[in-house]
Amino acid sequence: MRPEITPEKPAPGCRKTDPLLVADGVSRVFGGLKAVDVEHLEIPRGVITALIGPNGAGKTTLFNLLTGFDNPDTGAWSFDGRDLAGVPAHKVSRLGEIRTFQLTKVLGMMTVLENMKLGARRQKGEKFWAALLPFLWKDQEREVEARALELLERFKLLEKKADYAASMSGGQRKLLEMARALMCDPQLIMLDEPMAGVNPALKQSLLDHILALKDDGVSVLFVEHDMHMVQAIADWVVVMAEGRIVAEGPPGTVMSDPAVVDAYLGSDKDRDLGDVIQTIRSSREFAPDESGVEVQRDDAVVAEQLAVTEMVEELAEHPEEKP
Repeated sequence: MRPEITPEKPAPGCRKTDPLLVADGVSRVFGGLKAVDVEHLEIPRGVITALIGPNGAGKTTLFNLLTGFDNPDTGAWSFDGRDLAGVPAHKVSRLGEIRTFQLTKVLGMMTVLENMKLGARRQKGEKFWAALLPFLWKDQEREVEARALELLERFKLLEKKADYAASMSGGQRKLLEMARALMCDPQLIMLDEPMAGVNPALKQSLLDHILALKDDGVSVLFVEHDMHMVQAIADWVVVMAEGRIVAEGPPGTVMSDPAVVDAYLGSDKDRDLGDVIQTIRSSREFAPDESGVEVQRDDAVVAEQLAVTEMVEELAEHPEEKP
């Protein structure tokens, strides 16, 4: 247990020493299916928290609720002591709670630099009448561009600043979206599967940038399925299954929790994990035994097919002799 994160034994919904995000009784139902049913959740400040769980556990739905992209059926939550229930997404981001998406939301027909500059908050030129008076926002515009170029250099994207975002690879778009999020000077950045669809060559770069966020004093909450990545960078792990929080704690403790094993393995929970993996591999490597298979053919059908083939070839050589 890490006493700087929680003063009590790790358990679903346990209290944190310094929570940044707190949710109570948050639920969301789709067509009779309760996608999210979170009794209590606290996200600690200043650390990297991983949100894990099988597909359909409700992780992205919970992200949408906590960031104002969707409205819950019940519940309340606060960010840095401020009630966020009913607050729309654009206002949530202004408070310093920023999220990225599993499918990146870059603007493809704008340049990389233009995408970055859009991320800055409280730009004077965004107001209609002020936009008509450049002297009101030109100085701020230069500051925003300088900040954008600094972040592009940090994320190794400076050479692509004039390129359209649509021309970037999936991994580069992930980097751009993370860099653009930092233009908002966030307190909490929420990353929805940051490694999904990323070239292996860029994964280490993304990992380094996530760790650097913590060094900069930014709290991180990320959704991920790669358990090696979770164990490598997460300080705290929250596990969801069927919309509920089923386990919490440091990575090493959580990975051995029976509730986590049950969530990921289901009916295989009583079997050794190594046996389950071996069974899966064996099924993928299965090849049918064809040694006893006999191929039968109808000689009359084969002869007719050969005759038709010869007729077509003859017509191709002598088109003037068409019947």
